[in-house]
Amino acid sequence: MIATGVIVEYNPFHNGHLYHIKKSREHTDADVMIAVMSGHFLQRGEPAFVDKWARTKMALASGVDLVIELPYVYATAQASDFAKGGVLLLEALQCDFLSFGSEQGDIAPFLHTYSLLEAGNGAFQENIKKLVKTGLSYPQALNTAYQQLIPNSGHTYADLTKPNNILGYHYVETAQKYHTHVKPITIQRIQAGYHDAIQDGTTIASATGIRQAIQEQHSIQNVTSFLPEASYSVLTDWHKEYHHFANWELFWPYLRFSILRLTPEQIASFAEVTEGIEFLIIQAAKECQDFNSFMQKVKSKRYTWTRIQRMITHIFTNFTWQQLKASNLPSYIRILGMTQNGQRYLSERKKLFTLPVISRVASSTDAMLLQDIHATDLYMLTLGKNKMGMDFKIPPIRY
Repeated sequence: MIATGVIVEYNPFHNGHLYHIKKSREHTDADVMIAVMSGHFLQRGEPAFVDKWARTKMALASGVDLVIELPYVYATAQASDFAKGGVLLLEALQCDFLSFGSEQGDIAPFLHTYSLLEAGNGAFQENIKKLVKTGLSYPQALNTAYQQLIPNSGHTYADLTKPNNILGYHYVETAQKYHTHVKPITIQRIQAGYHDAIQDGTTIASATGIRQAIQEQHSIQNVTSFLPEASYSVLTDWHKEYHHFANWELFWPYLRFSILRLTPEQIASFAEVTEGIEFLIIQAAKECQDFNSFMQKVKSKRYTWTRIQRMITHIFTNFTWQQLKASNLPSYIRILGMTQNGQRYLSERKKLFTLPVISRVASSTDAMLLQDIHATDLYMLTLGKNKMGMDFKIPPIRY
């Protein structure tokens, strides 16, 4: 069986994701599609709109055969570590291809960019440090240093100002550095950009635009044209049960308490908290009655919105620098759901997998998995339902 993998959040699964799955299957002649999907907290430092089992159901109903959880340590990390976790899990799963969506739409520029940055890596990293010291944010410094490296040649290089291109570059980088057997390919993103709001008369919108439209209008009805039927059904069922979708505004009282009960020294011990920002975080939490005003107070040229959200995610989930540094490579394959085709793939290939497969978490003592379980409990608590220990209670979904 030819296996093609994708690294995803599906927050929520929409028509653009459906297009990506169909095109990936066509381009690679795949027999099975495997998704490595983030759990309850995401790469931009946000709680997932709906829980990981709801998003698994959406994926399985729309062309994905096997859904694996991307552990918290990678799911909430900067792009390079997010990519590392996803690519190495696909390698452990014996995937033949990794397909990612990009603004570039062609794999060659990513390969050229990797060769360029590897050849000039020393000067590149040094230049980034110098640019950060001038007051540029890290993403701005990285792109400026990158532009200065690009030679006048016949090659085309990836545009690293685009969010999906950045992730795509890091997928290629990981595949090359770890000498994986997974071959990266890319599918051109169509219609909607990463942050675009929804537009009438179209059928593809960004997940960001879909979430914003639902939150602003307190209704799922206005986004039906952008969602597969299964996604609409899952979101409808979720809203009937919880009456809201997960976001930091909803979580703010819990987050605020998590911050204010700690000393500056304790906050500084959490992953990604650096350079004295702990004092500003505490002061802002004291003064601000809602999440958005808190973020506006803490955000600066030096600290992007995403970077701050990742800090507060780690504060909220009690994830420290020590834990982050102790987490190197993925240590397990956690199955969230499968179709009959996915189950057939597991039966055929399982003995070749290079990591242990976990379908039930009851007996595990793996520190990386325990952090996933802890994050789930905190996520469910803030939704206002007494649903502790869901990782122990929900077996892999069969579709």
